Amino acid sequence: MASQEDLFAAVDALLEEEPQLPPPAERARLREAAGITQARLAAALKTSVQSVKNYENGRSEPKSPRLEAYQRLLNGWAAKFPAPGAAPAPTPAAPQAAPVPETFTRPATPEAEVQTAPAPAAETAPEPEPERPATSRRPATSARRPAAKKAAKPAVDPRFPHGPLAVLDGDGSAYGTDGIVLDCPARTVPELVEWTLRESGLGAAKLNRYGKDADPLIVLTAAAAVKLGLPERLEGHEQRRSLRLPADHPVVKQIIKAKWQLTQRGFGPWARIYRKAQGRDRQCVQLAILSWDALDERAWPGVADMEPADVARVLGVYAQRVITPRGSTAVSGLELMTALRPPTRAVRDEATGNWVPGHNPGSLGTEPMDPAPPEARPEHPVAQGWTGGFLNEEAYQWVRPVDLLTNEECLLPWAVGLDLNTAFLAAAARLTVGLSAPDHFRAPQFNPKIPGSWLVDLSHVELDPRLPSPFTPTGERPTGPAWYQTHTVAYAQELGHNVAPIEAYLRRETGAYLDPWHDRLKTAYVDTLADLGVTKGLSDTEFLAAMERHKEADPALAAVLAAIKATVKGGIGKLREGPQGKHYKEGERWPALERPTWRPDIRAAVISKARVNMHRKLLKMADMTGLYPLAVLSDCVVYPSPGDSPLDFLPYAASGKPQPGGFRLGPTPGLAKLEGVQEMAWAVDLMEQGLNPARHIKGGDAVLDEGE
Repeated sequence: MASQEDLFAAVDALLEEEPQLPPPAERARLREAAGITQARLAAALKTSVQSVKNYENGRSEPKSPRLEAYQRLLNGWAAKFPAPGAAPAPTPAAPQAAPVPETFTRPATPEAEVQTAPAPAAETAPEPEPERPATSRRPATSARRPAAKKAAKPAVDPRFPHGPLAVLDGDGSAYGTDGIVLDCPARTVPELVEWTLRESGLGAAKLNRYGKDADPLIVLTAAAAVKLGLPERLEGHEQRRSLRLPADHPVVKQIIKAKWQLTQRGFGPWARIYRKAQGRDRQCVQLAILSWDALDERAWPGVADMEPADVARVLGVYAQRVITPRGSTAVSGLELMTALRPPTRAVRDEATGNWVPGHNPGSLGTEPMDPAPPEARPEHPVAQGWTGGFLNEEAYQWVRPVDLLTNEECLLPWAVGLDLNTAFLAAAARLTVGLSAPDHFRAPQFNPKIPGSWLVDLSHVELDPRLPSPFTPTGERPTGPAWYQTHTVAYAQELGHNVAPIEAYLRRETGAYLDPWHDRLKTAYVDTLADLGVTKGLSDTEFLAAMERHKEADPALAAVLAAIKATVKGGIGKLREGPQGKHYKEGERWPALERPTWRPDIRAAVISKARVNMHRKLLKMADMTGLYPLAVLSDCVVYPSPGDSPLDFLPYAASGKPQPGGFRLGPTPGLAKLEGVQEMAWAVDLMEQGLNPARHIKGGDAVLDEGE
């Protein structure tokens, strides 16, 4: 038995240990609750802002004596600002500093949201302690859920202990992430909204310090929808995006009677229910109804038919790695841009000393911006009466003329399709785009570093006719002056040709706006592929084998991967969204134009760079192997091959390593994977019919999504 001296020695050893700090997420919560900026905390601790950031994301820990000072401050804040659901500490804290706001919401209420472009969610302040905490009944299980590699879990935000979303079934079970199941007693939609905001513990922290917390998402199964008084399905509209309840539906009346509001999109497959903001605290809940086709089969394959626990898992992984869904994957892709580059930040008004919303450098700001006439869609008001031509930066849709096939190529047995992983995402990396309005210039000197649109004659450029022209989406040689995005003109210069712009629309303020968007989606894509067994360390043979079976490894994560890819293409497509509805008249403005993220010039920059990247690889492949493509469609290229594998024609060095510059196999954006294999005679037959083999190489009459 231990002696008193031994016990005292052990206790003294514990007392001498370094102070224990709360988890990183809690440190950030306490600082924000006190209204203190990272810069102000850094000044108090006599350290750098980056060090404070590292303390709050878990990358490093303070050392003594700063450690003890930081702990004392956090203890004081913890007593003053206990986590939701925790009993307040009895010890008095130091006087609270004057709040310094870091986030501003525009608009303050979401009623200005439009059907095609929901406004960003408002920041959610910590909720008061609920009258009754949500009850966790049992872990969610599903016999259909395959085993999967577990990803590292981020620190749980104490304000949202039950994750970003839940899937509600007809028996009142709300299936959340990580297997949790909550009891939801709601029998009407207003009761569901109240329960979600007051008791569920659902939501997600903002993705940027100047951004906004994500509103909680409740996904309704068909049984849950019926229980809440909603129809199991909506009928009567040709377009799915037009589906919504009529204004006189009993559920809509319940919502209005309970003093809640719907956005201008009404109550459709994705419905937002809110009350006007009280200060910085906006009460808002997102609903998604599965039986109303909220989850499009093309973007979320098989998810709508999964068990509720599996739906929660799929959407939860997507929310953790990308963003809490706000609508279609295209809408979510656009919302992710804003969440990572918020339009405003807090700045001090030198005249009054008050903190006011100011422009966040590197963002697109809060006001919509009209494009230059050649960058606009023909329906746009600025294009009315414009006769100078339009920018035509689109993805490739090219087939090599059949008469340019050689006998040797036709005798090869196979046509092999390669697909570039998330080609638009790869093109968005380190992409400089315009942030300010376009300025018009006559006969400017070309500068490849300035984003914009240039009127240039590239018809004199001679290229091998067995390759598509890099200057047109059809792959045909230009016939005269045309408008091009900067990357296209720069590539003509790279190929050694003279360029002499006739005029241009250029932007003076520039930046890599899409960088954080690219980085987050790239990480999500690579991590999800790795969870499916497709990792970076595989040989090319192992990679092809892993890709062949990855969808069967875990259908839920395979659906997440499909949604990530759809988020990339859909988000880029939304930058040039067109008018919707049969009542639209050409020349009128349409709702999407009121978004700062309606930027066709940025979309053109991404697609121009992606097409140039593709041509650069095609040219290098011809130089290294003497092989020329049969067809190209967006990010898919078809080659004649002596074997039924890319390994039979891709260039490798004597060491066995892939040759740089051409197509390379691998799991990261911009590298290639096998799209499909067919007999060469099949491909030639399609080409003779004027059809594109790349569109069908996968089999099953596959059609690629070209991103809009």
